[in-house]
Amino acid sequence: MAGVASLRQASEKQSTALITFILFWCALIVVSSAYVTTPLFSVFERTFDISKTMSAWTSSSFSFFYAVGFLLFGPLADRIGRKPVILFGLASLTVVTPIIGMTTSFGGLVALRGLQGFIASTFAPSALAYAFDVIPSKRLVTTIGFISFGYVTSGIVGQVLADLMYQWGSWEVVFYVFGALYFITFLAVLFLFPTPNKPSHKEGIRFYLYQSRLIFRQRNFQLIYIITITLLLTFMGMYTLLGSFLGGEPFYLNDNEILGIRAIGIIGMLISPFVGKIVNKIGVLTTLRIGLALSASGLLLLGIGSSIFFLILMSIMYVFGISLIFPAVMVLIGELGGERRALANAYYAFILFLGAMLGPIIAIYLLEVGSYFTTFLILSFMLIIGFFLSMFIKIKLS
Repeated sequence: MAGVASLRQASEKQSTALITFILFWCALIVVSSAYVTTPLFSVFERTFDISKTMSAWTSSSFSFFYAVGFLLFGPLADRIGRKPVILFGLASLTVVTPIIGMTTSFGGLVALRGLQGFIASTFAPSALAYAFDVIPSKRLVTTIGFISFGYVTSGIVGQVLADLMYQWGSWEVVFYVFGALYFITFLAVLFLFPTPNKPSHKEGIRFYLYQSRLIFRQRNFQLIYIITITLLLTFMGMYTLLGSFLGGEPFYLNDNEILGIRAIGIIGMLISPFVGKIVNKIGVLTTLRIGLALSASGLLLLGIGSSIFFLILMSIMYVFGISLIFPAVMVLIGELGGERRALANAYYAFILFLGAMLGPIIAIYLLEVGSYFTTFLILSFMLIIGFFLSMFIKIKLS
């Protein structure tokens, strides 16, 4: 009997590890699409003869409709199941993404990026709820850490892959390759994801409006959501500026050198899979506050650096802090949300990517009216506000 139990535990562990890896990969490859146009802004400026502000809409369009989509697909995942929603999204991305590479007008590019973002929003609100459905509770925080690792890493992986593919071929190649990756991912989810034995919810819109009021009346959720909007706003803002910041005086780095510095930022993200252990040891709120303090400090010091080595260290510090914040927030929402966690996570993702939409626009505007220093200073101040707000979150986690 002991041998049978041991085999069962080993099989469960392997199954959990496989599901965790696929969830990580889905998070990485789906959310990478939000960032693939960031290093291509100058390419779109030349190709379509547009301004830098206009080129940023290839990113902001995706982020806006990505955010809006969460409000639909979060409740839909409750009604028809998490796995079917994820599969629908991956199948649709397989079709739509290569079409983006075929567009010949800037208006068409922005519109298709919006459609791509809307479809991509099928994954995030379903993933956390799916993990709670199928992952054993003792391994759940680790799985959430890996999902978060995929989300956070996508911010740099998407940029680096897009830049490499552009240098290897053209900007169109970026979308052809990602379309193929989505097809492979669709097959993996179809054949390797178990279907949770959970009853679906058939409630109507009035039920979700009622549940939404309950969520937004809680002070903890109010504070968490205010912190949330600063995360990708500062991340997208920072990376929107990074290329021109390093390419100008006094650094004058070329495209390959800037690409290298973007890639080095991944070092700061390597902590994400282990944040679960950190949370278990020091607590989720302490983890959140440390992350906010580190990211704010890194962003502030990034604006005053005068050497490449120092800038690299500060960018790693900023990304390291952000990598602590994301899993901490996801754990908080998962625990606080209870039976409403899919809806609470949908609002989290909606607010998160509203910040992503605003990030490039705000960063470019601040740079036009000020300087790199004042822009980084203001972005840092947003995270400092988040740090102080985190002091008022009061919870008891079991």
